[in-house]
Amino acid sequence: MPPFDPAQVAQYPAAIGCDEVGRGALCGPVMVAAVWFNPLLFPPHLFARLDDSKRLDRTAREMLSPLIRAHARVALAAASCGLVDRINVRAATLDAMRRAVTRLGVEAPVLVDGRDLVPGLALPCRAVVGGDRLVPQVAAASIVAKVCRDELMRRLALRHPAYAWERNVGYGTAAHLAGLTARGRSPHHRVSYTRRFRGP
Repeated sequence: MPPFDPAQVAQYPAAIGCDEVGRGALCGPVMVAAVWFNPLLFPPHLFARLDDSKRLDRTAREMLSPLIRAHARVALAAASCGLVDRINVRAATLDAMRRAVTRLGVEAPVLVDGRDLVPGLALPCRAVVGGDRLVPQVAAASIVAKVCRDELMRRLALRHPAYAWERNVGYGTAAHLAGLTARGRSPHHRVSYTRRFRGP
């Protein structure tokens, strides 16, 4: 059952939700979305369908993402594989979150999925463990970020077919690891995650 009940909409704040996708992938960026909407003014039928992107199938995510973007303020930011290698994935993710929230240009409290506060914000910020199932804006951010990153990885798969990114979107599946063994790293791989494979 979806976690957000339109009949209880008044309990949710008009906040900025922020979430990331791709921290555990072997390649590609960490993608962050920041989403703001007032739940009282958000379409109830859409509110009821929000959920953690990991609990939705691809069809549902790809249907919801443009609807979210039509009814909410949305900003995206990415942490490149190079940035992840230089400063580590946690710091790179928090930097992308700061950029996404700043780019949104909304004065509202920020609720971030996970345990880390976003440094460098002039807005009040709170970390919410399991936020993508507790905060509707965080759920919306998880959907938008997931769809955006998956689309990017599928486009990259056309240029780098050896790694099956069209199916695994950069995560370490058997097919992806087999491609790394046979071909080595691509320019899109995180060196810090794939040191045992030869480089380009």
